[in-house]
Amino acid sequence: MKRNVAILLFDDVEVLDFAGPFEVFAVTSEIHNHEPFNVYTVGETNSSITARNGLSVIPKHSIADCPPPDILVVPGGFGTRKVMKNEALVAWVKEHAARQELTLSVCTGALVLAAAGLLDGKEATTHHENLGMLQDLIKGGTVRPDLRYVEQGNIITSGGISAGIDVSLHVVEKLLGKEAARKTAEYMEYGDWR
Repeated sequence: MKRNVAILLFDDVEVLDFAGPFEVFAVTSEIHNHEPFNVYTVGETNSSITARNGLSVIPKHSIADCPPPDILVVPGGFGTRKVMKNEALVAWVKEHAARQELTLSVCTGALVLAAAGLLDGKEATTHHENLGMLQDLIKGGTVRPDLRYVEQGNIITSGGISAGIDVSLHVVEKLLGKEAARKTAEYMEYGDWR
């Protein structure tokens, strides 16, 4: 089964937070005859966004026209503070998290999941500088600064920036097996995984 992997984009998104997972899922698909994943970006609209440090990116889809995701990646960056207050985006994340296979956050993307109420009563993690902020947002949950990523049912949160690569490789292993994740990490020359 080919899974749709939607990666949310917004102004001031951290570049590696979205580019790392994009690369992991795209490379995995490439070395497996383009069968496992259909990876695409999605924004509130199709308009260009400006990521951290000035990188311009145009989302492939808007939330109104994107294919239904099986896996949703919510990256972090300073822009999450605005996204948390954007009722349309938070509602879209919450709606899709309820019916998709997996929802991942990278870095402060966890704040968006918390704003949607998806982390209440769960363990979670985020960038080390935002652990307190996340703890304040989740009701009855626990922040885990000691873990690179935390899996709670169909929601997986990860630490800061490069942890998005680790959590994406974890998902590849979970869905396709250890060898598929190993081959992807090897192709990417990502030696630190495991």
